[in-house]
Amino acid sequence: MKKPVIIAVAGGSASGKTTVVNKIIDAFNPENVTVIKHDDYYKDQSEMTMEERYKVNYDHPFSLDNDLMFRQILQLIRGESIVKPVYDFELLTRSDRTETLHPTSIIILEGILIMEDERIRELCDIKLYVEADDDIRFIRRLTRDMAERGRTMENVINQYLSTVKPMHFAFVKPTKRYADVIIPNDKDHDVAVDLIITKINSIISKKDVV
Repeated sequence: MKKPVIIAVAGGSASGKTTVVNKIIDAFNPENVTVIKHDDYYKDQSEMTMEERYKVNYDHPFSLDNDLMFRQILQLIRGESIVKPVYDFELLTRSDRTETLHPTSIIILEGILIMEDERIRELCDIKLYVEADDDIRFIRRLTRDMAERGRTMENVINQYLSTVKPMHFAFVKPTKRYADVIIPNDKDHDVAVDLIITKINSIISKKDVV
């Protein structure tokens, strides 16, 4: 198998990255697509108390194990399977569970800081940045974290004001300059996604990977 097509999907917290990823997946055979979430590479914090874990800045690049992610992407490129960590958002550390991923012709890397690391960025054939209004992103995050991640409203608001918002402007939004395509997710983005799918098919055809 030739080198897979690697797509980075970045953007602020709750900007709609997963929606874009799912639309891309729908255009291909799911067996040919691997999605790797940057969140799963948060560093292990099992030695920390829960109180200490709540104080960690999860929106800073230092919170992520990019060395491990980079190595595992290279393994997939070489045609090797990987055993990927899985992050537990309720316990705020890595889960005891892992996930085995096998090489596929399309690899999608998703995360707010996925384009911040130059090594990972340079492996990508297509780099996308999904953008949405800050107020919309906050409302989506508040709803999601309370419903799916066991957070209280007070905790979500405090985290947003203390780290999520300032880190967005310090580290996440600046990566937009690396994007090949910027997708405004507060509008219908079907045209942008269709163009991306066309580009993926073009790269696949040239690489002769499927």
